[in-house]
Amino acid sequence: MNMVKRKYLICCCLLMAATFFLGKTFAQNPPVIIAYYSGNAARVDSFEVEKLTHIIYSFCHLKGNRLSVNNAGDTLTIKKMVALKKRNPTLKVLLSLGGWGGCKTCSEVFSTTAGRNEFAASVKELNEYFGTDGIDLDWEYPAIPGYPGHRYVPGDKQNFTELVIALRKALGEKHEISFAAGGFTDFIKGAIEWDKVMPVVNYVNLMTYDLVHGYSTVTGHHTPLYSTPQQRESTDNAIRMLDSIGVPRNKMVIGAAFYARIFENVADVNNGLYQAAKFRNGVPHRAWERVLSADSGFAYHWDPVAQAPYLYNAKKKWFVTFDDTTSMRLKMQYAIDKGLHGVMFWQLNEDKFSGGLLEALYISRQRYFKER
Repeated sequence: MNMVKRKYLICCCLLMAATFFLGKTFAQNPPVIIAYYSGNAARVDSFEVEKLTHIIYSFCHLKGNRLSVNNAGDTLTIKKMVALKKRNPTLKVLLSLGGWGGCKTCSEVFSTTAGRNEFAASVKELNEYFGTDGIDLDWEYPAIPGYPGHRYVPGDKQNFTELVIALRKALGEKHEISFAAGGFTDFIKGAIEWDKVMPVVNYVNLMTYDLVHGYSTVTGHHTPLYSTPQQRESTDNAIRMLDSIGVPRNKMVIGAAFYARIFENVADVNNGLYQAAKFRNGVPHRAWERVLSADSGFAYHWDPVAQAPYLYNAKKKWFVTFDDTTSMRLKMQYAIDKGLHGVMFWQLNEDKFSGGLLEALYISRQRYFKER
């Protein structure tokens, strides 16, 4: 056998081995379905939690430098969530810090070593007390403008890195560390030291929703899968940007929305899409049949470029942007095709108890197992 043939056969064998190994590795790590939950203890066990891999309590807040549960009702909710492991033994339950408007003092507290270390110690204590599995950081946002009036400074970017390092030292490898990241360009470019943070955390929850939000003055898709000529921000845009700077795909979780956003004073042009408007309100998925029905004048449309649904009511001049069962299935399939960690959503308490958007995600995830 000549040298050229030998090298060729060696390369083929190595390629086959690598393909087998990578395929086996991916098969051992099926996509996650992560639910944020904001609600009381009475409702949480009415949902089909067997279809989840993770559920995140939303939200804890800072009290001084420490992670704090607000009241006895919230404590009961967390305990009820942990008790769900009896129904789903593999379920991971995490605590989350912050949320929109819930991280007023984060910039100050996390600017010092003492503040970060005290916070990390308190996270460990709460996880041990409740029997929870980790922490999700929902600081909106480090280093860039977020909730109006909340402090943000350039140093937040480095301080966030030091924060996750302090948490990993305190929690060890047993507990998960994740963070909620804005799914838009300014956050991806300006808020996080991705090369330093991602090796420390388990995954990032990309908030690829609210890309058109309560401050927007033009309609669009608030949680599209793909960009359009009129709207750059999308799930795919966020993944491409992160991929280009070396963020591991298997640590990316894309976001889906269990609520619609309604805009008013929208001209009857292009079925209301990309028109001047004023945000009106949000509507949870469980209320859509009552509030956004065809009988009430809402016409359904599908954007084949964005891979996203929308509604327009010509009589009321209302435009509605949302995720539905079709876009949910497409997002899960996208996560599988791209080798991502999975899909998360805000939030479980806005879904139906059964037959809702969670079920659509779950059905799409099950196809992953059938294909393997």
